[in-house]
This record gives sequence, C-alpha cells and structure tokens, in this order.
Amino acid sequence: MFQVRIHGRGGQGVVTAAEMLSVAAFDEGRHAQAFPSFGSERTGAPVVAFCRIDDKEIRLREPIMEPDAIIIQDPTLLHQVDVFSGLKNNGYILINTSKSYAELGLADLAKVWDPARLRTVSATELAMKHVGRPVPNVPLLGGFAAISNVIQLASVIKAIEERFSGKVAAGNIAAATEAYQIVRGEMGEVANA
Repeated sequence: MFQVRIHGRGGQGVVTAAEMLSVAAFDEGRHAQAFPSFGSERTGAPVVAFCRIDDKEIRLREPIMEPDAIIIQDPTLLHQVDVFSGLKNNGYILINTSKSYAELGLADLAKVWDPARLRTVSATELAMKHVGRPVPNVPLLGGFAAISNVIQLASVIKAIEERFSGKVAAGNIAAATEAYQIVRGEMGEVANA
C-alpha cells in the first residue's frame, strides 16, 4: 500500500488534491481512498488530507501516521506543524515553493535524503499562470506523478477532466503538465550530477 499525506491551508484545495489523486489511481484500476482531517474549518487554517493507493481492497480508515510521500502545499507550515512526522525512510517529499531546501531551513534534510525523492515546484505560480487562481493542488499532482511514478500523468489529466470542465480543466491540465515536466527535468539534472 502506498500512503500519501497532503499538508496545506484551508482554501488551497488540499481535500480536492487527495480526492483527485484517489480518482487517478482508481482510473488506473487500483483501489484508493481519500479523506481529510480538519482542525478549525476556516480559510487559512492548517488542513491535512490523506490518500491510500493499493492493488487490493483497502480496509484501513485511520489517519496516515507513516506516509510514503508528503506533499506540502504551503511552505509556511514547515516550521509550524511537524509535516515530516512519521515519514518513511527514503519517502518522497514534494513542496510548493521556488526556494531551495537550504533556503527553507531544511539543509540537514537535503544532506541525508535521496535527492531524487526530494523536490520543489512553484505550484502556486503555475496555477496563477494557467488557471488565474493561487490554488497549488493540481500542479502538485502533476509533480507528484513525476517524482513518484505511483500514478501516471495521463491519469492525473483524466481526473482533472472528470472534476473540471472548459477553461478551468484546460488550465489545470496545462499546470499539471508543466509541473510534471519541471520535476522530471530536475530529476534528470540530479541523475547527471
């Protein structure tokens, strides 16, 4: 079973990201579940959502305490919430930012973690560019497909088309695709270093 924990703030589409990730996995013929965990339900408050993906039926219903991957939609949470709690050794970390891990105050983590599993992508900027709204969730799904190979970009695109229509769908597809390409490009640079 592959387990993903998504951290963000209310209004950033954290719950929608988990749901779309589960739809993408389901579209690939796998079992998936997505569910949120709210503190105070207000815009800007920390929010966590979870997604489990497996090839067999999933019977667990509790929050994910030991994720295989963490997606951080808001980097301001890095020093406010223990976002890395329980992350499995050599898990995947994807952060919505244009800053380096050193600039984020995570240089020690970057020294010991597999660089191919540690990525950033400016998802908010991509969302503004393609959708016109600062909602980083969908571009991060494209980045997650690139870093993890747990789901395919084509499945993310299909989930977008199931959720949105018209210009919103087209913009989100463009944002997810560009995020995927950025993360894949960075992974190639690491491999060549």
